[in-house]
Amino acid sequence: MGEATAPGARPWLLYATVFLTATAGLVYELVAGAVASYVLGDSVTQFSLVIGLYLSALGVGAYVSKFVERRLAARFVDVELSTALVGGALAPLLLYASARGFAFRPLLWGSVALVGGLVGLELPLLMRLLEARESFRELVAKALLFDYLGSLAASLLFALVLVPRAGLIRTGVLAGLVNAAVGLGVTFALAGEAGGWGPARARALAVLALLGALFWGAERVGDAAEAQLYGEPVFLAAQSAHQRVALAGSRAGAFSLYLNNNLQFSSSDEHRYHEALVHPAFAALAPGAARRALVAGGGDGLALREILKYDEVESVTLVELDPLVTALAAAEPAWRARTGGAFADPRLRVVHDDAMGYLARSAERFDLVVVDFPDPNNLSLGKLYTTRFYRDAARHLAPGGALVVQATSPYYSRGSFWSVVTTIEAAGLFARPYHAFVPSFGEWGFVLARAEPFAPPRGPRLGGLSFAASEAAFAAFFHFPPDVSRVPAPVNRADDQALVRLYEGEIGRYAH
Repeated sequence: MGEATAPGARPWLLYATVFLTATAGLVYELVAGAVASYVLGDSVTQFSLVIGLYLSALGVGAYVSKFVERRLAARFVDVELSTALVGGALAPLLLYASARGFAFRPLLWGSVALVGGLVGLELPLLMRLLEARESFRELVAKALLFDYLGSLAASLLFALVLVPRAGLIRTGVLAGLVNAAVGLGVTFALAGEAGGWGPARARALAVLALLGALFWGAERVGDAAEAQLYGEPVFLAAQSAHQRVALAGSRAGAFSLYLNNNLQFSSSDEHRYHEALVHPAFAALAPGAARRALVAGGGDGLALREILKYDEVESVTLVELDPLVTALAAAEPAWRARTGGAFADPRLRVVHDDAMGYLARSAERFDLVVVDFPDPNNLSLGKLYTTRFYRDAARHLAPGGALVVQATSPYYSRGSFWSVVTTIEAAGLFARPYHAFVPSFGEWGFVLARAEPFAPPRGPRLGGLSFAASEAAFAAFFHFPPDVSRVPAPVNRADDQALVRLYEGEIGRYAH
C-alpha cells in the first residue's frame, strides 16, 4: 500500500477523482443509450437495456478488482486510460457501425459491457488507495457520496449542457478526456510510487492527444457517418437539447431533413405529403370558415406553407418543441425557400412548447388543428397519439372545426395506422381515414376528424396544387384497397401506450 501513503497523496484529491470518474462513467452510459435510441428507436427499451447491462458490468468490474493485488495506483492509471479510449470512442464507433451496416447490436452490447466493466474497477481501486488514510466508515460514506454526486452532475450536464452545446460525439470524447486527465493526474498525486511514472505519463499524454484530435474532428466524423447513413453529403448539422438536426443533399438541388437519423422530408416529394395533410381538412370546412389554425409539431414550416395559401386564414399558431428546428427552417436558404417564407408571414405566431402541455393550459379555439408529429416510436411521442391528447385537441376546436393528424403508414405499419383511427374515435370524434403515396415514405396515412358526422371531402377548394389537385385525387385518398383496409387495433391510452409497442413490432420487420 505504499502508493496510498506516498507524498502528495491527499485524500481530497482522491475523492475528487471519485467524483470525476463517476461523472465520466455515467456520461458513457447516457451516450450509449442515446445512440441506441437514435439507431434502433424505442428509447425506453434501449435505455432500459443499456442501463441494465451497464450496471451488471459495473458489478463484474468491481468483483474483478479483488484480483488486483500489486501496484494499485499503476493499475488504476491503466484502467483510466483504457476507459478513456473505449468510452471516448464509443459514440463515433457505434454511429459508424450503424452507417456501414455492421452488426450494430453486438457491438453496442459488447462496448457497453466493456466500458461498464472498466468503470466498475475504478471505485474499488480508489477505495483501496484511500484505506490507509481513512477509517472504513468514513471511507465508504465519502466514496459513495462523491460517486453519487458525480452521477448527478453527469445527468444534469449531459441533458442541459453537453449534448446541446457539444453534440453526442464530443460529449463522449469529453468524458474520455476526463478519464485520461485523471489518469495523468494520479501519476503526480502519487508520485512516490516505486518504479517511476514516466511510461504511464507518456501513455496518458498519447491518449489525451488522440482524444483531442477526435474532439477536434468530431464534426467531420459525424458528418462522414451521417453521409454514409443517408447516402448523400451533409451540408448542415446541429444538435439541440432535443435532437440531432441534419440536412443532407445539396443546397442548390434536392435535399432531405433528418431528425435523430430519421427522415422527416425530402424536398423532391414533400409537396405530396403536405398537400395531402392540409388540403382535405380545408375542403371539409365551409369556404371562409378556416380563420384560425393551429399546427402542433410541423416546425419544418411546410404544413404552414400550405395553410397560408388560403387568404381566409387570419392567424396560425405553430406549437413546436424545438426552437432549433424553427430557427433553421427560417434561416437556412434552401429550407426557407421550401417554406415559401412562411416564418415571415405576419399571420404566424410561433410558440416553443410541448404540444400536450400547451393544449392543457390554453383556452384558445381554432377552426383547424393540424397535428404533424414524428411517428410514435417511443413513449414521449406516443403520448401525443393518446385519447387524452385527442380529447384536448378536440376541446380546442371551434364549432364546425376540423382536426387532421399524420398517422403512420397503413401499409408498413397497418395495425398502428388503424390504432390511431380507433384512438381518435375513442376520444369522441368522428374519423375519416385516408392515405396518399409519397415516394420517400411509401403509402402514408392521415386521419381527418370532426365532432359531428361528416362525408369525405370531394375535392380541393384551392387551385394551383400539384398533387391534391382534383376530385379524382381525393377519391383515391379515401379509398382503401384490401391490403390496407381496416383491421382490429387497440386504443392508445396514456397509461398503456399499446400503439408504441405495436408500431415498434411492425416497423422492426423492415429495419436493421
